[in-house]
Amino acid sequence: MLTKSTLLKYYKREDIQNEIIKHARDKEVGTRFDTFFGKRPDVLNYPRDVFDFAKRGLTSLHASEERWQNPLNIHSDMRRKEMNEERIGWDLVLDIDCPFMDYSKICADLIIKFLRFNHVKEDAISCKFSGNKGFHIGVPFEAFPERVGEIITSEQFPEFPKKIALYIRDHIDEELGRRIMELEGSFGKIKEKVGLKEEEIIRYSTNPMGDKISKLNVDKFMEIDPVLISSRHLYRMPYSLHEKSGLASLPIDPSKVMEFEKPMAHPDKIIPSEFTFLGREVSDESGTRILKNALDYAAKIDEKRQIETEKQFQEVKLENPIQEIFFPPCIKKALLGIEDGKKRTLFAMMNYLGKVGWSKPEVEKYLMVWNSKNPEPLREGYIRGQMHHYKAGEKLPPNCDNAAYYVDMGICEKDMLCSHIKNPVNYTMNRWKRHLRDLKMQEDGRKKKKVIVDKEHGSEVSIEPKKEGDKEENQQNPQIKPS
Repeated sequence: MLTKSTLLKYYKREDIQNEIIKHARDKEVGTRFDTFFGKRPDVLNYPRDVFDFAKRGLTSLHASEERWQNPLNIHSDMRRKEMNEERIGWDLVLDIDCPFMDYSKICADLIIKFLRFNHVKEDAISCKFSGNKGFHIGVPFEAFPERVGEIITSEQFPEFPKKIALYIRDHIDEELGRRIMELEGSFGKIKEKVGLKEEEIIRYSTNPMGDKISKLNVDKFMEIDPVLISSRHLYRMPYSLHEKSGLASLPIDPSKVMEFEKPMAHPDKIIPSEFTFLGREVSDESGTRILKNALDYAAKIDEKRQIETEKQFQEVKLENPIQEIFFPPCIKKALLGIEDGKKRTLFAMMNYLGKVGWSKPEVEKYLMVWNSKNPEPLREGYIRGQMHHYKAGEKLPPNCDNAAYYVDMGICEKDMLCSHIKNPVNYTMNRWKRHLRDLKMQEDGRKKKKVIVDKEHGSEVSIEPKKEGDKEENQQNPQIKPS
């Protein structure tokens, strides 16, 4: 429990203030006052700012992964283009989320070793205790290349950090499970500790001999979650205190993470570490390899998902193109015009339209009309260039869960059907098939015999539909036949 006297005594220390200010450079700062956060955006310019906040009840300080020319210019209504122009770069911060300290240490150790395996140098790898039960692993922006091909690295937030996190998570997963099993000795002990059913923490695989092998599934109780990496996401700053534990978020030696113990982070024992979290002085761009490996891995994953979706997608022979009324909300919104992500939107829409029955000339004509609605239209020559090798219906558009598209472009507006589909084309086909069924049911309903109840005999009877040319006979007493 953090008392006011503890907070004032700790944040009054000049050495703590200097470390916090050093880390806050170019970053948006979030101030927390026990149960609520202060205004955003905010910054720290001078060491005394820390103590001034503490006198007003500050409990902890948080910083953005992104680095800005002027953090005070950032606001929630900014367009992606505006954010890219204001962003200097981004730091990779991996947050290990696990309620068990011994498991978190193993995970942190594996991440650090995996970074080194991917040629990230020691001067670019940093680690700190989160302040409670986990760790943060950091690689500064200076360790990454300015460009990957024609892509500007600073503009690829949160896409690039997400892909790195996914790449690391998937590649340490098996070894992480093995080391936790080695620590505990049995599934039973782990089950009791995490409070889950055995079937929830065991995954099975088959070896080359056909034998079923059981392995620990850590996903249920541990996360290195790339989804948490988002624009303006904040992490606890080094040397900031933690509200629940009362401990400091202490930078530690990455090579000795397994030796860390919580008492080392007690406010009264804190001495600024020789290790800096996200130190800027790196020898070279040693994060280049892991970034490129992560991008290659993400591309393979996307391709695999796309193939699986293609397999699930049942081709329907369309005599005419499906019209806008059956389009998903994201495509409808994109068609109104878009400010950011026009090239990605073009790619998604041309493949979408081809899959819902539009011919190449129809697609090109339609996209030209769409482009005219954009505040800053693409060059017509660019669209024609993209259409040059285009084959209508050859490829699906990106899946809905592809982070670089619908959500990131600000066009994802889910309705009830969206939660049941993987691709915008699936949405349209589901609605189209339902439409065809409704038409058929209406047609069948016209031909169907009308069923009524014979109250006198308690049985269903039906009235035969009249044939063309039949004379109306006895309107009061129609011919009734037993059904």
